[in-house]
Amino acid sequence: MNYNIKTDGKFNYIEEGEGPTIVLLHGLFGALSNFAHVLDYFTPKMKVCIPLLPLFDLPLNETSVIGMVKHIEEFLEKRGYDDVIVLGNSLGGHIALLFTLQNMDKVRTMVLTGSSGLFESALGDTYPKKSDYTYIKDKTEYTFYDPKTATKALVDEVYEIVNNRNKAIRVIYLAKSAMRHNLKDDLPKITTNTLLIWGKNDRITPPFVAEEFLKQLPNAQLDFINQCGHAAMMEKPDEFNKHLEDFLVKHNIIKP
Repeated sequence: MNYNIKTDGKFNYIEEGEGPTIVLLHGLFGALSNFAHVLDYFTPKMKVCIPLLPLFDLPLNETSVIGMVKHIEEFLEKRGYDDVIVLGNSLGGHIALLFTLQNMDKVRTMVLTGSSGLFESALGDTYPKKSDYTYIKDKTEYTFYDPKTATKALVDEVYEIVNNRNKAIRVIYLAKSAMRHNLKDDLPKITTNTLLIWGKNDRITPPFVAEEFLKQLPNAQLDFINQCGHAAMMEKPDEFNKHLEDFLVKHNIIKP
């Protein structure tokens, strides 16, 4: 991923392309690189923006899903964006949901993939609690249908987080915050057109979670991807991008 990380005040982000703006939100153990394929595919068609979420940088009393939503609100205001597509994976999906709930006038469409917000027991059960490398490797591989998707570099990133006391504490704070902010009662209020792209073999947020999102969100559609786990944009990037592109074309955001 050869894009420059830009800085604007306290915000670090990637921003490439021109046209309608899509904002990509990574998960709890995610990084900017998780969206490399989305960035490469859509940069010629639209402006792609990936803010680096301050998961490990805020004071503990601000380390929460609400703290992340506030960060995104301030970031978009700083950049002057008020008509965006938001796309979130895992915890990033949870942040996208909360942001959209509070800012529906600023969100053109929303895309969720493997999102938390309904099934937080999964998030709580899966953040690693041990520092053993083999354990971390197994847990990272569990995220995907094909364990080979969990490269050594990815396992090393997760291992570093778990063995950094400052980061590990914030992982726990964020996971517990997500559990406290279950959105089932709020989902019917989100009338934004929404695409759910879900791995059919997601074991972190299983298919029934996607089906519940579909049931509760008034204007949602669900596209499953077979032989795919929790991070479809990484494991099945071509299929993921096709589903996303078709949705954006359907809603007249980009041209075919």
